[in-house]
Parts: sequence; structure tokens; C-alpha cells
Amino acid sequence: MRARFGRPGPRLFRLAWLTLVWILLWGTFSWANLLGGLAVGLFVVLVFPLPGVASEGRLRPLGLARVVLRVAADLVVSSVQVAWQSVRPGPPIRSSVIEVAFEERSEALMAALVEALSLVPGSVVVDADAERGVLWAHVLGADTDEEVDAFRARVHALEKNLLATGITAVRIEHAREPDEEGVA
Repeated sequence: MRARFGRPGPRLFRLAWLTLVWILLWGTFSWANLLGGLAVGLFVVLVFPLPGVASEGRLRPLGLARVVLRVAADLVVSSVQVAWQSVRPGPPIRSSVIEVAFEERSEALMAALVEALSLVPGSVVVDADAERGVLWAHVLGADTDEEVDAFRARVHALEKNLLATGITAVRIEHAREPDEEGVA
């Protein structure tokens, strides 16, 4: 049983977390909400299992702080730029879909990059390919070669900062196919 379902610790944590969210969504604690939350949480944990994640390293707090500060600064600057572009007189803002390639092939790195870039106003990741190490982003106001190069430089700086957090040591463990005896 344990070989098929993995370690119970993370599953129990997810069950407890989902139950807490259920109770908070209802806005009041009652035994019915607790039991309902456990039932819904158990259903979600069993029907929609998450893949295993293995880590060979540890999180580097200074690298993480650098990423958080960089994304926060990008949020402030981009919010002001998008607000100005929305109210300024003149022709409509031109934008571009920009391809950015990376050396590192990591699903965790690509997910973090996509989240950070999509969080910042004025840029939305429209496609990403972790195997090839490429993403495409729609960027507001990037219609010259200099602006495109500046966006690519910003993304590569974010990649460098994310790598400094130790994110490449995290990898997704894909589900194994069952063998002849039915054990995964």
C-alpha cells in the first residue's frame, strides 16, 4: 500500500490544509464543516494526487530574498508604466511576443519564471517549453529592438536570481509505470 501511494506525511498535510481552507471558506467552525472539509479534502487528495518532488539541495534564503525584492521592484515599476501607458494621449501602445531561451532545463525553474513574469503587469507568458528551455511572453510596449533586448536581459537576470535560490536541485518525479505484478 505504501509503495503505491507514497509517504503519508505530505498527504496528511495537504488533507489538513484543505480541511482548514474548507472551514475558512464557510466562515465558521462547526463539526459539520470539519467533517465536510475532511471528506472534500480526502476526495481531492485521493483523486488528484500531486507528483512527488525530490530535492538534492536546500533553499538559499539570500537568493530567495533577492528574487522577492526583484519581483517586487518589477511590480512597482511595471504598474506605473502600465498605468501611464493606459492614460497617455497618442497612438495605441504596440507590443511584441518575445522568445526567450535558457541554458538550464528545469521544470521548477520554468514554473517559477512563468509565475514571476505573469505576476508583473505588462507581460504575460503565452507559452513555455521546459524541455527546450524556451518561453514566449507578450510584452506591452516592447516594439523596438532595444526594448526587446531589455526584456530579455530582465528575464535572464531573474533566471540568474532564481538559480541562486537553489531551484535547480528540485525535480519532479514522474509516476512510474506498474510492473507485471502491479506495483509502481
